[in-house]
Amino acid sequence: MRRVKRPYVICHMVPSLDGRIVTKGWKLSSSALAEYERTARKFKADAWMIGRISMEPYAGKAKVPVRKVSRPIPRTDFVAPHDAESYAIALDPSGKLTWKSNDIDGEHVITVLTEQVSDDYLAFLQARGVSYLFGGKTRLDLEQVLGKLRKAFGIKKLLLEGGGKINGSFLAAGLIDEVSVLVAPLVDGSVGTPSLFDASEGKGAAQPLRLVSFEKRRGDLLWLRYKPKR
Repeated sequence: MRRVKRPYVICHMVPSLDGRIVTKGWKLSSSALAEYERTARKFKADAWMIGRISMEPYAGKAKVPVRKVSRPIPRTDFVAPHDAESYAIALDPSGKLTWKSNDIDGEHVITVLTEQVSDDYLAFLQARGVSYLFGGKTRLDLEQVLGKLRKAFGIKKLLLEGGGKINGSFLAAGLIDEVSVLVAPLVDGSVGTPSLFDASEGKGAAQPLRLVSFEKRRGDLLWLRYKPKR
């Protein structure tokens, strides 16, 4: 079966030494935090992707108005007019993000939905100039989503910066081409908080990796890059 042409996906994250990714309370130095952005820029990616909860601070809190017309809106992808060269992508299956703007620091917003979202919400996104893609009827088909991002927006390289479940879903689907981690100089020690990859309950499907490079960075961070063994 012919695979969908899609972007090259790099999972770029800052985990603790024990693999946790909730940074609140870590008290990392400003130089350590800046290293994350510096290393991310080295990839020269066309887009970055996170989940709904992580995107909420960027989206803002606007109100979704109730439409005065009852004509249904077809469940087809919507590419809003824009002149951006890079993109901020939100995985928001239920359509809960209430965008104040269609860009984040000049990067055009794309939100990924399921067909279960309301017509009112689709009308709201269109009025805001936010592009949207459908990834499935009730759940997201991640490979299909990546194919659409490549075809509709020309995205060739994508930084995946999600939570454990999103990263784990991409890993389980075989859609991660590179893992880039800046290991923070601390041990989190918590139990039950998200880790770098939370693919399944209990024992997951282990993915062998090969080391591409390693480098000590500012703030005592260790930058490790791996690619899957396939």
